[in-house]
Amino acid sequence: MATICGPYFSCRDFVLVPSSLKNIAISLKSPHFHARPIFPGFQRGKSSGNSGLSCVLRHRDSASVNYCFPHTRVSRYTNRQCAAKAELSGTGISASSSSVNFSTDVSFYSRMRGICFYIVTGVVAIPLFLLMAVVHPLVLLFDRYRRRFHHLVAKIWASASIYCFCKIEFEGLENLPAPDLPAVYVSNHQSFLDIYTLLTLGRTFKFISKRGIFLIPVIGWAMFIMGLIQLRRMDNKSQLECLKRCIDIVKKGASVFFFPEGTRSKDGRLGPFKKGAFSVAAKTGAPVVPISLMGTGKMMPSGKEAILNSGSIRVIIHESLMGNNADELCSRARDVIAQGLVLHGYGLQ
Repeated sequence: MATICGPYFSCRDFVLVPSSLKNIAISLKSPHFHARPIFPGFQRGKSSGNSGLSCVLRHRDSASVNYCFPHTRVSRYTNRQCAAKAELSGTGISASSSSVNFSTDVSFYSRMRGICFYIVTGVVAIPLFLLMAVVHPLVLLFDRYRRRFHHLVAKIWASASIYCFCKIEFEGLENLPAPDLPAVYVSNHQSFLDIYTLLTLGRTFKFISKRGIFLIPVIGWAMFIMGLIQLRRMDNKSQLECLKRCIDIVKKGASVFFFPEGTRSKDGRLGPFKKGAFSVAAKTGAPVVPISLMGTGKMMPSGKEAILNSGSIRVIIHESLMGNNADELCSRARDVIAQGLVLHGYGLQ
């Protein structure tokens, strides 16, 4: 059972809208919750001395949540709207230091932004994909492995899609290897927006993606034309073939990009790294370029790709790492990325 306490209270028309589990407003009239007093002296429309109001909010499909309203007088006809600043016990996630008002408008606004984002990215993608398809034979003839033209088109697509909705701040651009130098890029993974953000760097690295994504019309076809690498999850043979192809690509002058966590983080924490990317770097002698991504998980959380919250994105490119020991490279890269997250207050949950 989680306990939520806050000094502010509005007794009507609140809606439960968590924002990164940091600020919560509560609706006593929501059909998804049942409110009842947990002490016998409480009557609606009256205060119970100086003890304040306590009630239990019980979701039909989840555990109870206690909410305490200290020294609060409750009126049947009160219609104030105040923010409830909260802290979730047992989660390690503290409330934001600033009080924020949440209502149904926030959720509606985020959903509308999400719809607009996908409209923009789809409208921009169609003509650019047609351009890629027309030029593709020439790209295969003159630039089979790096496919720089296709990556330039992908940068235009990603920039046009994401810059309409947020600001991206870059740090350490001077640490990027030369465009013609093959490298192994690695970063933390928080959101579907990570791909858009990284494509704006304009480097010709090959992402590794689930095979099913290549079947998505236009976007998946463009990924195939760009020469991105397909992977079947939970298939050891596919993983081995993927690593062999990455090694071959790096030896032929192109770069590869890995998310060493293997999946998107659902809570903002940096997960353990897998060694595949660092094995490629160790066997080819290519530098490892660690990148810290921040803000994408708050704007479009994992599992909530239909919404797009307001916010900004920060990208830190760290100095390249060299070595021939995959385990050591893995540990060093994770430490560097974690330090970048901690420095800006991310990944602390």
